[in-house]
Amino acid sequence: MGKTGVLLIGCTGYISTAVIAGTMALNKGLCSRTGMVTELEPFSGLNLPEPSDLVFGGWDIRCASPIESAYELFRNSQLPTEILKAIEEDIKGVAQNIYAGVTTNCGRAITHLCDRPEEYKPLREQVDKLKSDIRDFKERNGLESAVVINLASTEPPLEFMECHTSLDTFEQCLDEDNHEAIRASTLYSYAAVSEGCPYLNFTPSNAALIPAILELAESNKVPVMGNDGKTGETLVKSALIPMFMYRNLEVLSWEGFNILGNMDGQVLDDPQNKESKILTKDKVLPKVLGYTPHSRVHIHYVPSLDDLKTAWNFIHFKGFLGSKMSLQFIWQGYDSILAAPLIIDLVRMADLSKRRGEAGLMKHLSSFFKAPLGVEEYRLYEQFNMLMNYLHESEPSNGAEPDTGNIKDPRIPT
Repeated sequence: MGKTGVLLIGCTGYISTAVIAGTMALNKGLCSRTGMVTELEPFSGLNLPEPSDLVFGGWDIRCASPIESAYELFRNSQLPTEILKAIEEDIKGVAQNIYAGVTTNCGRAITHLCDRPEEYKPLREQVDKLKSDIRDFKERNGLESAVVINLASTEPPLEFMECHTSLDTFEQCLDEDNHEAIRASTLYSYAAVSEGCPYLNFTPSNAALIPAILELAESNKVPVMGNDGKTGETLVKSALIPMFMYRNLEVLSWEGFNILGNMDGQVLDDPQNKESKILTKDKVLPKVLGYTPHSRVHIHYVPSLDDLKTAWNFIHFKGFLGSKMSLQFIWQGYDSILAAPLIIDLVRMADLSKRRGEAGLMKHLSSFFKAPLGVEEYRLYEQFNMLMNYLHESEPSNGAEPDTGNIKDPRIPT
């Protein structure tokens, strides 16, 4: 198995920087693989690409360099500077693989971040440019395959129209140069799938994987998945909500207050962009419970927090004899550090799916996403069960039964 290309949309953002720096630190034995799901025993024997097999590139609308972003991330996240010094030259080498991104109809909060003057370009011209970037990246680095991951800032939600429902109508939309019906994330996903690259949408931007793109992925035999990576508060909720259901306790209200800094927080400070995030974060509660208690998700920009995202949740519930009780929890973590190992996992699994000839939605990866496409199961345990089922249904490379080691198969009741 040769090298695998990784094209990151938002390549100099914090999450991308953490992915790149983390992978290079792994390559030099400077950190452990803690946080990587694919390092659990059930994944052994799958011939997944090693971190040393990954070659990075991508797109950005800013002119920041990878090493500048790395120094900022390490400083604000209080990471060991000796690690950064050891991988500095490796990170600098990524700069040659970064291309100018697109900002079509992605909202004022994102457009204002762009370091390059925005100019009108026909949609077909933008798509051709992105496809050319993919081919150039692969040729420049001697790659046969590449995975594209959307780590860009959250776009405002897109209201689906008839032109999004099928590939034919979508192609017509491109030909008619209908900018209002398409966002930047749609152009990236269309270009990636057209070029045969597995595509993962780690953002809440719903324009990335419209039905027309899913149709294209099926016909081109390209694996895709999204939306919105599950790294913090929603991860806890998807594990905690079933407890109330299993104990037959009625959730009366669930309030979630999120405060964060960095560029993500800056963009989400705009009401249009914030709406996309709230839609994915607030979906899990009614999906698991089967009813809709009073619930709100609050997101507020606190610049001083930078990448240290903090979430406080207050759960009001009713028990026996109508007694009202409550539970509170606080989740605090560096958002990019939580996300980075999951991105590496997704790259490895997407590469595996592509080599196996799988097409369309990778539903077995639902546990990685807040709003997994094509999946109605939102309980973390059961989502992980879907992943384990996928592994068990796969043919082991040596013809033996898969070894789950010390990880208890979640399909077997305790």
